[in-house]
Amino acid sequence: MADYRRAFAQLTATLGRAGDGELRRVSAGTRWTNEELLFHMVFGYMVVQALLPLVKIFGRLPPLAGRGFARLLNAGTRPFDVINYWGSRAAARYFNRRRMARKLERVTASLARSLARETEQSLALKMAFPTRWDPFFAPVMTLADVYAYPTRHFDFHANQLSLRFGTD
Repeated sequence: MADYRRAFAQLTATLGRAGDGELRRVSAGTRWTNEELLFHMVFGYMVVQALLPLVKIFGRLPPLAGRGFARLLNAGTRPFDVINYWGSRAAARYFNRRRMARKLERVTASLARSLARETEQSLALKMAFPTRWDPFFAPVMTLADVYAYPTRHFDFHANQLSLRFGTD
């Protein structure tokens, strides 16, 4: 998928230009550093790997089951936000500037292979989503929407980076 390749190229170029000081700088509009935010952008693709089987399961169940699951997840928004924030901070220590591009490359290659195997019928499977968890989660999303989600998430957060190349 072209969007996946573009995100990988953008991440690689950003990491190649950013100095250590720039990566440690606080991002614009989040409490994460630029490096932590870059990992969070990669993490969006990793999340999709977990979401795909859920959509395939709930997409075959009565819609009431998915709506109940989404309501349950929405009720847990506060703990999710804490885990999302601290998890990205902690994970960025391992998937740092030296590892995160390779991780994104592996994950997007896996997603692209999975997408290539999908049928029109499977891409139309849908389920309810916890809209309080992410601004890009719609009340109901198809499997095709889920494949497109991480790039929308990536592009949104790319605008929150506070990198000023060459100023360190």
